[in-house]
Amino acid sequence: MAEESELFDPVRWRPSAIFRRCRKWIGATRRRRWTTWTIIALVVLFLCPGIMAVLATAETSTGTVSAPNSALSWMRVKDSSGVELSSYLFATNRGGVLNPGNLVMSFLIIVLFAIWLVITVTAIWLPTDTLDFGWLTVVSKPLEAVAHSLSGQIATPIMLLTFVAIGAIPVGVFIVRGYFSKASMQVVMMVGVAILGPLFLAEPLAEVLAPDGLLAQGRNLGISVAAGLNGNSNPNPNQLIQTMQADMADNFARSPLQVWNFGHVVDDRASCRAAWSAGVMAGDEDRVKNGMKSCGDSAAYSAADNPSVGQIGAGILLLLSGTVLLLFGAYLAIKVIWAALDSIYYGFMTIFGFAAGGFVYGPTQTFTIRCVVHGFVSAGRMAVFVIFLGVYELFLGDLFQQARGQVMSVFVIVAIVEIVAIFQLKRLNAGLEKGNDWIANRFALAIQNGGARAGSGGGGGGGTALGMGQFGTSHKMGGMGLMALMGGASTLANSPLTEWMMMGLPGSFHPQSRLKKAITEAQGGVWAEDGRFGGRFGWYSQSYMNRELFAANAAAEAGAYGGLDSFLGNAAAVQGVIDVGGTAADAYGAMIGSGARNEERARLAARSRATIAGAAANEPLQDRDLAFLAASLRHTQNSARLLINGNGTAEEVAANMGTLQQAAREFRRVRAGGVTLANNVDPYLSHERYVQEYMNNGRPRHVNYDPDAARAKMEALNDVINNGSAGYVRGSGSAERDRLFDAGVDETTADRMKQWVMNEHAKDAQTATERLINNAADPEAIRDLRDTVYQAVRTEHLAAGRTGDLSNTVTPRGTNANHPSWARTMSQVERLLRN
Repeated sequence: MAEESELFDPVRWRPSAIFRRCRKWIGATRRRRWTTWTIIALVVLFLCPGIMAVLATAETSTGTVSAPNSALSWMRVKDSSGVELSSYLFATNRGGVLNPGNLVMSFLIIVLFAIWLVITVTAIWLPTDTLDFGWLTVVSKPLEAVAHSLSGQIATPIMLLTFVAIGAIPVGVFIVRGYFSKASMQVVMMVGVAILGPLFLAEPLAEVLAPDGLLAQGRNLGISVAAGLNGNSNPNPNQLIQTMQADMADNFARSPLQVWNFGHVVDDRASCRAAWSAGVMAGDEDRVKNGMKSCGDSAAYSAADNPSVGQIGAGILLLLSGTVLLLFGAYLAIKVIWAALDSIYYGFMTIFGFAAGGFVYGPTQTFTIRCVVHGFVSAGRMAVFVIFLGVYELFLGDLFQQARGQVMSVFVIVAIVEIVAIFQLKRLNAGLEKGNDWIANRFALAIQNGGARAGSGGGGGGGTALGMGQFGTSHKMGGMGLMALMGGASTLANSPLTEWMMMGLPGSFHPQSRLKKAITEAQGGVWAEDGRFGGRFGWYSQSYMNRELFAANAAAEAGAYGGLDSFLGNAAAVQGVIDVGGTAADAYGAMIGSGARNEERARLAARSRATIAGAAANEPLQDRDLAFLAASLRHTQNSARLLINGNGTAEEVAANMGTLQQAAREFRRVRAGGVTLANNVDPYLSHERYVQEYMNNGRPRHVNYDPDAARAKMEALNDVINNGSAGYVRGSGSAERDRLFDAGVDETTADRMKQWVMNEHAKDAQTATERLINNAADPEAIRDLRDTVYQAVRTEHLAAGRTGDLSNTVTPRGTNANHPSWARTMSQVERLLRN
């Protein structure tokens, strides 16, 4: 009921409430946030422009006759056949209810076509219309009016006389100090400004905005050079711009669209070219398709009448290439417009120079020179950009001509070329800007030094004229650059003074500065205010005190076995870490933290312990200490065998020897003795003599070695423990069982006797291990240890009442001879164990 009442709550379904729930759901995980923003980006970049483009090319009727694109027709971009690009269409089979496949295919293709057409037409129109200077005509009259007004306000007689008088002061100073050449040059400069000033101030922007001004002359020069490169020796700038635009329309719009629509360029046939142009100008898709059939191009008709996935892929490729084309056209147009606006800007600045600043020696005179030089260089930049476009068009035109209809492959190459061209144009523009300031600096130096070599005389500023500052300043920030600006902003944002002014807000310009402040305050409160958490003995310190314990115990244990960095000492250090709850992995850091400096030996010790511990888990023994000892012995013997065969290292064997020593120590540590048995004067009745005989019966090299007798003794002890002694009748069991009955052995005494046996095995194992450690080169030492450990394993086997032979554990001594290379090879290990 509660869920139903919430479901029908009108407040829950308000738009604001729905928006908050959706925003909370989206922001819950990173994957949801990425997915949502990706979908939004795709909608903004593709779906919205696609819908706008489809609406712009909306059909005027329910048939396949389309009106020109009103969103593009004002650009008046035409191809070489006189067809406006705004009239272009994609002739296809629109499908219907009975043919839903073609319906979906054609819809996707039309959406891609609409977006591509808008991008491509804009990319062709931008650079060519910019070179046409129609946009400059619109702003020329208002700019000229502003320039005349500014000139009339500044260029007054009183202003002229004032600055001439100020300019005469440096001339007098130069004469007094003997710099006659500089004084003469300054007088010439003042006279030149006085003569040229009225001519310029009469029409301040005439040389810039006039039809035959600097910009137009630069444009015409560039077009003439580009036309010459294309084989036209008598160019007309206005006509050539239209020709350039038509060539771009053919290469970037007409031919690619035909390949997209029909699979090849249909203009190769004159009849098909005329049919396609007529159908497009009429806006009739059926007429375009029927025109292909009538001109004999059945393949084109079939491709147009059967939309396919391949056409969608081709459309995506053209769309990407068209986007690169738009970027190139926009970048080139911006550079051309920038050059024009630079000329206008320096034209305005030159008014101040000819009216006043040009008469005064120093920075104001340099400013006038820079403005004049920049005005002329801007015209040169205009010519360079136009030549760049012409060379680019020549190369691409030849590329399309050599392609022979393979337009798609060329488009991929063209996209790469356009990307490279953008970077080349950027580099070219940077070089022109540097050259601009260099020219201005040379002129200013020549005037300020009186025509002498740069750096001679006084006041020349060395290699830089007074007022030039840093090269490349122009009307940008004084050489600061974007990176320096960002660095200054970062320094300001992270300044303590700024944080004080922002009420303790760190990184004031950062969008998450408030979150950072909240996190810092929360962490500071835990560390500084809550004594339980922070401080020397707080919870945080306590959580790492086990590391201190590991290191301290490692150092203490290692000290009794040769110290850290020795193989035996490192093995003892690992055992010390494990004794206090650590692991072999913890032991490496503990050894380093407690003073070990031989990292390789520390690593080998930890690795040996971890490897042997893993092998011990597979030993078929209940006593885990004995299992670890058996696994350690087997691993040590295997590594020694690898060393003798040339496949191991002495360091690995030494590390395993250290682990073996600790395994024997651990086995003995929990079986340190303390079990006292009755020692009757009569050996037959002595409990201690019974277990001593059991031990001797199990020792292969003892005179009383008899494994069957040892088995009988252990089985008799098991029978006492399992069945008791109260109801036993003498003679009903084995001779050993009768002996225990005569000696008065009960269940408790039998348990103690078995414990005595295991303690004796632990003592023998540790003794044999120490003998091996001290005499690693003696092959008999490891054989004795194998016998000793095997007897301990066999005792556990018999004590548990198991029958059968032992397997998958330590093997006893064999009858074969010792390996001839054992002593020589293991002597290396023996030396390592002593270090």
